[in-house]
Amino acid sequence: MNQTSGNKELGLGIVCAGLSYMLWGFLPLFWKLVDDVSAGEILAHRIVWSLVFMLVILLCLRKIPAFTLELKALLTNRKRLIGITLASIFISLNWGLYIWAVNADRIIEASLGYYINPLVSILLAVIVLKEKLSSLQTLSIILAGVGVLVLTLNFGSFPWVAIMLAVSFAFYGLIKKMVQLGALVGLAIETLLITPFALLFLTYVHGSGGGAFGGSVSLSTLLMLAGVVTAVPLLLFANGAKRIPLSMVGLLQYIAPTIKLILGVYLFNEPFTSIHLVAFSCIWVALVIYTWTLTKGLRVRTLTTAGKSA
Repeated sequence: MNQTSGNKELGLGIVCAGLSYMLWGFLPLFWKLVDDVSAGEILAHRIVWSLVFMLVILLCLRKIPAFTLELKALLTNRKRLIGITLASIFISLNWGLYIWAVNADRIIEASLGYYINPLVSILLAVIVLKEKLSSLQTLSIILAGVGVLVLTLNFGSFPWVAIMLAVSFAFYGLIKKMVQLGALVGLAIETLLITPFALLFLTYVHGSGGGAFGGSVSLSTLLMLAGVVTAVPLLLFANGAKRIPLSMVGLLQYIAPTIKLILGVYLFNEPFTSIHLVAFSCIWVALVIYTWTLTKGLRVRTLTTAGKSA
């Protein structure tokens, strides 16, 4: 690949990954459109319509055979099947809690969760994968802990929404790393595994006379679009992440929680006090340290690889 082609690939990767994080950042605006519907029902529709949309995408990309082969392989491998099932549970928990947080006017706390998420992922890598922390990475986790402690002591309640969002998504990422499924096929299989439960829930809700779907054309359309707004950013991210360095992905991922924070403060007028500023500052400094160590590590590996191939 020549330099011009490489620059084009890098540029396309930045645009795709950056756009995916921007869409994730603005996602609260969509959930606010359906805030008359319970979080559980929105989640169920999100799961069902995500599966429908992913199957359409796989069909258009002619990847149904790959999806079928991967599904058959999973069914014959107990450990991977358990792993992807757990991944389905964790991402469903994350989706449902996030929808609830947005519609309960806790967008700022939700943004905190996604700022903390990379640091929780580091901690899980140490505990589960036995990776070693550098002194600076240890410092970043301590600073994040200080930020959470500041919020807890000053407001008298543990920021459980932020922690649950961070932990659930970190476990989801860890399991996906261990199971090693592609983004497209992986999401399709995850939603396929959890869809029967979503359909049972929707059947129960509609049987009780409380279902929102079908009562209004506009609301029903929005609920169907939940699958689109779930899958499109993921497709963009999958397309972008393979074209750019990991360090750049690490930098771009803070676009989403930053947009969420701005929306929570300036659009939805959620309280952001001096205590919030102190706590978020601790976490922002922690993330700067984490990103710097990530960039430094990637640079060292790149130089080492170049030296070996010279």
